[in-house]
Amino acid sequence: MSFMRSGSTPTLLVAAMSLAAALTLVCTGAVAADDAVKLVAPTSKQKGALPGVPIQAPHYGDTLFHFYQGRYFTSLTQLMASQHFQRVAQHGDEAEVLRGGLLLSYGLHREAGDIFARLIERGAPADVRDRAWYYLAKIRYQRGLPGEAEAALGRIQNKLPGELEDERGLLQANLLLARADYAGAAALLTTMTATPAPASAAAGSSNAGAGNAREYARFNLGVALVRGGDAARGSAVLDELGRAGAPNEELRTLRDKANVALGFAALSDNRPADARIALERVRLTSLHANKALLGFGWAAAALKAPAQALVPWTELSQRDASDAAVLEARIAVPYAYAEMGAYGQSLARYNEAIADFEREGSALNESIAAIRNGRLLGGLLERNPGEEMGWFWALSDLPEMPHAGHLTQVLAQHEFQEAFKNFRDLLFLARNLQDWQDKLGVYGDMLLNRRQAYAERLPQVLARASVIVLKPLESKGGQLARELAEAQSKRDGVAFANPKERELMARLAAVQSGLDSGSKHGLQDGPLPPGELEAKRERARLAAGVLAWNLSQQYPERVWEATKNLRRIEHDLVQARDHEAALVRAQRDEPARHADFAKRIAALDKQVRALTPQVAALVREQQGAVQEIAVAALEGQKERLATYA
Repeated sequence: MSFMRSGSTPTLLVAAMSLAAALTLVCTGAVAADDAVKLVAPTSKQKGALPGVPIQAPHYGDTLFHFYQGRYFTSLTQLMASQHFQRVAQHGDEAEVLRGGLLLSYGLHREAGDIFARLIERGAPADVRDRAWYYLAKIRYQRGLPGEAEAALGRIQNKLPGELEDERGLLQANLLLARADYAGAAALLTTMTATPAPASAAAGSSNAGAGNAREYARFNLGVALVRGGDAARGSAVLDELGRAGAPNEELRTLRDKANVALGFAALSDNRPADARIALERVRLTSLHANKALLGFGWAAAALKAPAQALVPWTELSQRDASDAAVLEARIAVPYAYAEMGAYGQSLARYNEAIADFEREGSALNESIAAIRNGRLLGGLLERNPGEEMGWFWALSDLPEMPHAGHLTQVLAQHEFQEAFKNFRDLLFLARNLQDWQDKLGVYGDMLLNRRQAYAERLPQVLARASVIVLKPLESKGGQLARELAEAQSKRDGVAFANPKERELMARLAAVQSGLDSGSKHGLQDGPLPPGELEAKRERARLAAGVLAWNLSQQYPERVWEATKNLRRIEHDLVQARDHEAALVRAQRDEPARHADFAKRIAALDKQVRALTPQVAALVREQQGAVQEIAVAALEGQKERLATYA
């Protein structure tokens, strides 16, 4: 039983991703894939920013950082957490397209389709919408859902940019071929191959590689015509492709494949001479060389030239026995000797073939035992480490096995590749859940320490706060503001005199009062002469005038300074009131926040503990499923051996 079956919703993966995002919320609350890249930024030349989309939200930039580092799971969960807290509102549509692309990178096409549908409903740009539907169709096709893939292609309303339009046509043709509509596929492919390719064609599809979608369209056109009954025209298309020049290895391999298809089609039509012409064009080092050598031999045999058949079959029989064509060659060689009348050599070669088949059968049994013991999956994981899960992750290094040649046909299977990816992703989820279970324990300890610190510090804070009484201070501040306003309205410089100046003013007033009293009532030492009394009065008047002049001159500066000081007082009073209100809120809200965090941690811990055994069970189940796929491929090889024997 596969972890993600075709046509079913991988609910556990969705639940795990949602839980991972929720777990990220605990931190933030207290705190593809190539196709996904094309979907979000199909024309971007530099990583880190989308073309024409400046990064306005730091949390969106953090998501893109992880995205371009290939950490898609982290990018997705960080994005979901940021969307929960509305931290990426400036990038609403772009963030949703990115989320949809990341979900597509894990094969979650239904969830991605829901996102794209919502974007369309609220008027997303047409180019974003059409690219989204194309990649959704592509993923559905890869997942074995042709009907849903066609439905997604049908939602595209405009031509796609650049080479994506050719890729869309190729995908549409593949879907038509999948439902045996050879005439419809041929008509579409004929249109595609008749249109000149743009000079700027660059990167291609997953099938076509770098700008080769049209060459694959020619190959599929030949296949569609042959299967549709127009063998002559189909063979002509394949022959043209098989003779064409090929500037890169991918196209050379496609050319070889076309020649093999053409050769075997000629063999089935009893045209061995034509078959030989096509098969001779296949390179000896090609991936399709074994089939070509086998077919070339049968073509020679059909032409009653067993000696000529013996040459390719002998070469083929010496190759790796894990290929069915090699096994067939080992009994074809003695057949050729028998046709030549060399019965002794034929018998010897038959006996050698039987011995080879027995040895190969024993080797297959050893490989099957190693697979069932977990050596294959364990070795693949060890040799191909990955930081995170991902749908577009691929194998690169092979493990040590008793007979490594047997891995070729196993690893070449699409079913095995996809099943192994699911197994690897399940292991990642298991590790991720264990990691979060440990983190939740740490968060619980942190919350306990915070509660204790709160309980210990609250009485001290309240004691310090009780010393400061704001009401009298606010009253005094209001009084100062009124005095300042009154002084400004009267332009009273005396109101801004400092203590020393006020003392001088008082002394001058006393002197002037004494002089006035002395003139009327006499002085202590006796009356002064009239001239001297007037002189003293004049001096006192001048001193008072100088003081008043100085106060008048310094009035603007002292008004500014007083206003600044009053504003500082008002600001400090506002802060004091805010602190007082915050203290009241903290006494009311902090225990509730602690309880809320404790509830969230407990709920998430419960989810983690519930998912952990489910994932562990699925890991074991998927491991068995992957191993059985590999074993089934080798068992098929054993059956072929038995048939040949």
